[in-house]
Amino acid sequence: MQGTTPVQPTTGPELATSVLTGGGPTRTETDSLGSMQIPADVYWGIHTARALVNFPISRRAISNYPSLLRALAFVKQASARANREIGVLDPAKADIIDAACARIVAGEFHDQFVVGVIQGGAGTSTNMNANEVIANIGLEMMGHGRGEYEHLSPIDDVNRSQSTNDVYPTAIKLAMVFGIQKLLVEHRLLTQAFAAKGVEFAHILKVGRTQLQDAVPMTLGQEFRGFARTLTEDFDRLSEVIPWLNEINMGATAIGTGITADPRYAEAVRRHLEELSGMPQETAPDLIEATADAGIFMTASGTLKRAAVKLSKICNDLRLLSSGPQAGLGEIFLPARQAGSSIMPGKVNPVIPEVVNQVAFAVIGADATVTAAAEAGQLQLNAFEPVIAHSILQSLDWMTHACTTLRVNCIEGIEANTVRLHEQVGMSVGVVTALTPYIGYAAAATLAHTALTTSASIAELVVEQGLMSAEEVRRVLSPERLSGMVPTTGAITLPKFEEPPVE
Repeated sequence: MQGTTPVQPTTGPELATSVLTGGGPTRTETDSLGSMQIPADVYWGIHTARALVNFPISRRAISNYPSLLRALAFVKQASARANREIGVLDPAKADIIDAACARIVAGEFHDQFVVGVIQGGAGTSTNMNANEVIANIGLEMMGHGRGEYEHLSPIDDVNRSQSTNDVYPTAIKLAMVFGIQKLLVEHRLLTQAFAAKGVEFAHILKVGRTQLQDAVPMTLGQEFRGFARTLTEDFDRLSEVIPWLNEINMGATAIGTGITADPRYAEAVRRHLEELSGMPQETAPDLIEATADAGIFMTASGTLKRAAVKLSKICNDLRLLSSGPQAGLGEIFLPARQAGSSIMPGKVNPVIPEVVNQVAFAVIGADATVTAAAEAGQLQLNAFEPVIAHSILQSLDWMTHACTTLRVNCIEGIEANTVRLHEQVGMSVGVVTALTPYIGYAAAATLAHTALTTSASIAELVVEQGLMSAEEVRRVLSPERLSGMVPTTGAITLPKFEEPPVE
């Protein structure tokens, strides 16, 4: 098109160097494909540089997931300790790697984890980014320059006894455990907020609904306690996933046969990883199966989707219950968080439940991605674990933030519209259901029809027709009985059955 400059492909060593360095000071690093100029001030190296050139996809670096960086550092730290223990790595080098990893766990150098979360190679770029950063931190601690790998190698030392194919799945599982633990904290607080509203609204009667039509009475407290209970179930299901994620395949190396790893390594690294992470770790009984299988990721993602869908349904209910406020249900007041329209003055929208709905939609989509990626693995390895990791870790982050904002900016400030609720119960023909044990279904149906066509009160009609006394109606239609808190309603009196006369 005239007047535009064509985009140059990111290929070739000269262009790659220009993209990575911006013309600043560099150092030269070499791998099996050749040499590249690396910015002199970074802690990553040539393998990371190639990934930056090859995978400009998501524009979202792995540093967006601090839990993954902590997990990677724990795995590398545990490996260094295991290698030192079994005598396959120089103790001085092992101690330096250990110390470098500890600094990453503490939050240092996270900006050096720059490879994109979406990458080819089954996570190799992420593993190499970690190896290079750890090596260069260690070199600096040893008094050497960055890139002087003859003193501390990213591969021969930091990656000793390891492969991407055991490091990466172990790290992303551990990161998911950290993410679930963080989500569970906020999820429990949200559950408690719903339960507190259940207590606050315990004696406020309202009309229950089925299929968006008036049903029988209940209390607003029962409705909110129901929300709390359904969240409790998801808390339990999410908690149950953690032990499955704690099964690791460290020691598997490339495909599960343990090639290049000492036979003592798997147990040693498991023990050290357990100690460092504070989470129980179990070596998979079949490392070949564990390296190829992505089933646990489907379980984790599916459980998270379940929690998201159920939370979204609750948010749908909140939006319905607060709709109006004049022309909708208008049973509750959500906290006003921001102006709702650029054209309609005074309009306030349920923006907090809406954003939680959107998080749920994203989690549903992410689960579909995880399912497809798990199915697409071939033979001894699933090459698509990066998109699995990204999908689940993002869903965990978003769900955690969604729980927080829903609790703080919505649930804790909800108020009941008691005037409207009282009016709706008084006008509802649904209360007639409570009278059927006393007056029979046929009479109750007739009363309901009359009330609907005349707008008369059910209670008044029952008394007027002499079916029950005012005191009996008051007792049966009390909030405690209508909501089931006092379940006894009495027995229905049936007319005596008489056989028809014989003609």
